[in-house]
Amino acid sequence: MSRRSSALAALLMAGAALAAGTAARAQLLPSLPVGVPSLPLPGATRGLPVVGDLLSGISQSEQQAAIAPSLDRLGVAPAIGGLAESSLAELRRLRLGELVRTNRETLEMGQGGAPVRRGVLIAIDPDAEDLARAARLGYRVEAREDLGGLTSVTLRLPRGISVKEGVKQLAKAAPGMTLDADPIYEPAGGALLPIAGAVLAGASPPPVPAGKVIVMIDGGVAAHPSLARARLVQQGFAGAAKPTGHGTAVASLLVGQDGQFRGAAGGATLYVADVYGGSPAAGSASAIVRALAWAASKNPDAISISLVGPSSILLQRAVAILAARGIRMVAAVGNDGPAAPIQYPAAYPAVTAVTAVDARDRALPEAGRAARLDFAAPGADMAAALPGRGYAKVRGTSFATPLVAARLAATGSAQALEREVAQGRGKVGRGIVCRTCRTDPKVVGAK
Repeated sequence: MSRRSSALAALLMAGAALAAGTAARAQLLPSLPVGVPSLPLPGATRGLPVVGDLLSGISQSEQQAAIAPSLDRLGVAPAIGGLAESSLAELRRLRLGELVRTNRETLEMGQGGAPVRRGVLIAIDPDAEDLARAARLGYRVEAREDLGGLTSVTLRLPRGISVKEGVKQLAKAAPGMTLDADPIYEPAGGALLPIAGAVLAGASPPPVPAGKVIVMIDGGVAAHPSLARARLVQQGFAGAAKPTGHGTAVASLLVGQDGQFRGAAGGATLYVADVYGGSPAAGSASAIVRALAWAASKNPDAISISLVGPSSILLQRAVAILAARGIRMVAAVGNDGPAAPIQYPAAYPAVTAVTAVDARDRALPEAGRAARLDFAAPGADMAAALPGRGYAKVRGTSFATPLVAARLAATGSAQALEREVAQGRGKVGRGIVCRTCRTDPKVVGAK
């Protein structure tokens, strides 16, 4: 067996091991005995930074909702889409700063203004000598994971040393060791705080799932009538899986079926990898890589990733391993406008990069800058499920991504998918996929 083949086989075994003993119990997905929840901004958002003239074009409530996580926000406010590039960039800076400010025990600001896990570094495929050098400087091994041809060692930094300082210190002491921070990835439109009172969706698939298999890497999925008959299994990679508004919306766009509401991959088996555990301060590269290993063990037809963040050596290598296995991955380009940094994993060559269009086939002006743009799909003027019951209007590249993943799973290749695209206006890559997959908010009473 070749080195690459053995690495891929090991990755699949690692993913299967992560999932062992966690099969969901078969049950009819319950709906909550409540209406659409009224969810105010959480207490953590008090004392938000004062915004300047760059954001004067949107209301104070819209500014707060865009800067701080909010349970009732599923996407980008339309007014934000009309902001100038410089204003969108400022909004991103404020939002990421607020995430770190409200989670100082677990996060710090890394290179390029991207939040990273506080006090830890990831050593990739380190040898014993390099780890011994780190230990002599006071670094200790907190976790070690063999992810199949890819060994990840989490090093706890000595007290009082920042991640940036730790990288410099170890680069000098052990120049041959590959090191990286553990960056945090955000949902590409939406909030990830846990939904109070929501019931986690969970229905086991049959032993041999029929039809297509899709994995989504996101927040947890809540029960909803549109998911009552779905073949759906959830697994947590940042603690126990917890229902979120963002994850529920994305799952409904994949496998939801409820009256006039139809997901783009109805009948498929959906595996949900929750990399947040209900906390917006989670969603690290290391959690996403563990989720990818689990995803690979399911032999999926496509993986949908509605998350954005900086490049990570660990994540890049894991994506390359899955791509060599022939596993198709789809990711959002984000919603911080063309002046924002290029976002990953969408920018990796092996990943299908997705943007969003509105009901008039126009690319959303707030869509992120892409290193390479493959396809667009509906991502505004559309409805998606709310936890429990009811529907919400959604907007963002997060919600276009599952539609492209569904069609990629159905067609089997980007080349085949290209044959069914429609033309659009603006930057839409090769064209619009799943153009008729949008559910008009009016027909389902979306708010």
